[in-house]
Amino acid sequence: MSSNINSVFYAESYHPIQAGSIDGTDILPHDNAVYRALLCSNAALYDPTGDPKIIGDPYCTVFVGRLSHLTTEPTLHKAMSKYGRVKNLRLVRHIVTGASRRFAFVEFETEREMRRAYQDAHHAIIDDAEIIVDYNRQKLMPGWIPRRLGGGLGGRKESGQLRFGGRERPFRAPLQPIPYEDLKKLGITPPPEGRYMSRFQVPSPPRKPRKLVEKEEYSYKRSSVDREELSQRSSSMERDEHRRTVGRKQDSRKRSYVEEESQYGKSSEDRPECSPNTTSIETDHDYKWRTLDREEHYHSRSNAEGGEISRKRSSRDKEERPSKRHRHYSRSNH
Repeated sequence: MSSNINSVFYAESYHPIQAGSIDGTDILPHDNAVYRALLCSNAALYDPTGDPKIIGDPYCTVFVGRLSHLTTEPTLHKAMSKYGRVKNLRLVRHIVTGASRRFAFVEFETEREMRRAYQDAHHAIIDDAEIIVDYNRQKLMPGWIPRRLGGGLGGRKESGQLRFGGRERPFRAPLQPIPYEDLKKLGITPPPEGRYMSRFQVPSPPRKPRKLVEKEEYSYKRSSVDREELSQRSSSMERDEHRRTVGRKQDSRKRSYVEEESQYGKSSEDRPECSPNTTSIETDHDYKWRTLDREEHYHSRSNAEGGEISRKRSSRDKEERPSKRHRHYSRSNH
């Protein structure tokens, strides 16, 4: 005990009598609020999951207290965005007047950002008010009893509700050991001693259980697999659509070829039939050869017509030559 005389300790679970003790060694409630909190705890009258307004991941949520009455949601959102991406924010207000109750819950995107805000935002200044930041004890601390039922942490001495065990007012190291025998005789559950730390150390908030982490990783992997399947499905649909468009283009080529053949007087009996197993390469090859045949036919026809014209011109020239010579000879004699 002498080694912990200058240390403080934090309890991992909430105990109403211990929270009302400066060193966590009390065995009887010293005010009506502690007695009321003890009754609620023994009768399990408080359900931390019964509030429908509580949403989000508690391991990514911080509690922000001692806010100014002038602080609004946009101001708090802007101040807390310095430490990470704010996913959800709830400023608790009075149910009748709508005035701020001077505390809020801020949920971040990841647990790392929540721990950064827990480490750095404590004792920050917002609207000329020094705030305190703690983890979400309402959902993560076993046996938690809120302040309205006599529990909670902190408080003012003149109000008769001075509570210990929190980050701002930790338990002092007890000068005497906890009287477990006396608590057992009285039928009172002994308070947990907690973990001893230096006054300059920052208590670490509870970490997410391994089962939840594995479950989130499994859901993330499952979602990634679903995304991959969706992408593969979409790519297969795109391939099918491409094949259909290629087939439509081939059908349009075949129709244009038939129309050209009918235009140039080629009978349907001379056309080769296109079997359904004919590939697009074979069809393009046949189409090119037929085009070349038509060009050669037109070229030969034009050459033949040109040859006939040239022959006609040469025969006409031969006929005209003797007459020209005769005229020339007659002129020369005269």
